[in-house]
Amino acid sequence: MLNMADSLARLGALAEHPVVRTLATAFADAGFDLAVVGGPVRDALLGRPTHDLDFTTNARPDDILRIVKPISTTQWDIGREFGTIGAKVPSPDGPSEQVEITTYRADAYDGVTRKPVVSFGDDIDGDLVRRDFTVNAMAFLVPQQRLVDPTGGVEDLIAGLLRTPTTPEVSFGDDPLRMLRAARFSAQLGFGIEERTIAAMAELRSTLSIVSPERIQSELIRLLQSDDPVRGIRVLVDTGLVDEFLPEVSALRLEVDEHHHHKDVYEHSLTALEQAIALEHARHPGEPADAVLRLAVLLHDIGKPQTRKLEPGGAVSFHHHDVVGSRLARKRMQALRFDKESTDAVAKLIELHLRFFGYAEGAWTDSAVRRYVRDAGDQLERLHILTRADVTTRNKRKASRLAAAYDDIEARITALREQEEIDAIRPELDGNDVQRILGIAPGREVGEAYRFLLELRLDEGVIGPGAAEQRLRDWWAARG
Repeated sequence: MLNMADSLARLGALAEHPVVRTLATAFADAGFDLAVVGGPVRDALLGRPTHDLDFTTNARPDDILRIVKPISTTQWDIGREFGTIGAKVPSPDGPSEQVEITTYRADAYDGVTRKPVVSFGDDIDGDLVRRDFTVNAMAFLVPQQRLVDPTGGVEDLIAGLLRTPTTPEVSFGDDPLRMLRAARFSAQLGFGIEERTIAAMAELRSTLSIVSPERIQSELIRLLQSDDPVRGIRVLVDTGLVDEFLPEVSALRLEVDEHHHHKDVYEHSLTALEQAIALEHARHPGEPADAVLRLAVLLHDIGKPQTRKLEPGGAVSFHHHDVVGSRLARKRMQALRFDKESTDAVAKLIELHLRFFGYAEGAWTDSAVRRYVRDAGDQLERLHILTRADVTTRNKRKASRLAAAYDDIEARITALREQEEIDAIRPELDGNDVQRILGIAPGREVGEAYRFLLELRLDEGVIGPGAAEQRLRDWWAARG
């Protein structure tokens, strides 16, 4: 329950923040209003950490720039046409703070391209009403220390509810991305979403098509990095929004055949995601949320709908769903304009996520362990987490057996790492050695010899350059 006395005390502390105080004094001396706005006000009231400072003012961009120049080390005006000036303001009590200050806005969107028709306003209430949700439509005037809440944001904070300041149809019509933001804030804050707002999200989901893939991708990443992304994913699936940009997730809700039984793939994927997040926190405490890992876990079984086969006797198979899923994930991430590194990582993790289960059925040779490490490459730690999180069985004996098997494989990787350079497996002879020993020029045969030596290294580990040379000569002689 929100304790308003404590919340208002935290707002007062925000007003005493050195950078806030510096800016408040400068704007007041220049005859303009200034207010902390949006997320910082919401988070201060909730007792959450406050990160970026956003301000709003009745000063126009030229005036903002004139006021902040004497009190900041750097300024940028890339958002000037939208009324936003950025600055880096020194703090006597710590490092400089990066801030953004925006002129009151009264603009609307054209409804086709989502580009705003910019119109500056003189009234803070009008500026706040045009924002996405009531809990983000509050401002704290400084230095007066007065809370401005024209849309009932405090009441919605107390209720733990997300609601649009105007009708959801108008708000989402202005910017359809706000529908994804509803899912993200629900995950981030643990809030419910007002029924009318949810209904509008389902009704207007197709309007998301006018939003750029880059903006959708950014919201998806933020959702995945939240404390409870599963909550937000359920919102996206239940409203049908996810079908507009990631339909493979809702497709996991496979139709159940009365004669064939398999676990609910959708619920399994969400449980795996929750388990992966717990493992992520346990293995890497204090580190930032790993959106790439979380996306890979969410998508690891998206190949199942295409590969499901109903077998005789009530069994169900999903042969090669790892390969199919990897291909689907790569295609979808490219469409959402993810960078190549992230796309490659997710595709590799999905392709390899079944590899371990062969180990659980019978101990691998050292060669098999080396190949596992080689194939995972720099994704090995993420693969450890994904594979462990993929075990969602309620059979405690089976879960315990699989956990013990993975403990064993990690221990063997550690042991091999100490014995040999398992993380950078390469032949003990390089291409130049091959040419010298065999007396051949650069070409296809050097590549074939190198691959032979690599397989030798994977199969037998470190045998020494002399032994490797003799094995190479024997291989070459056998080729005739």
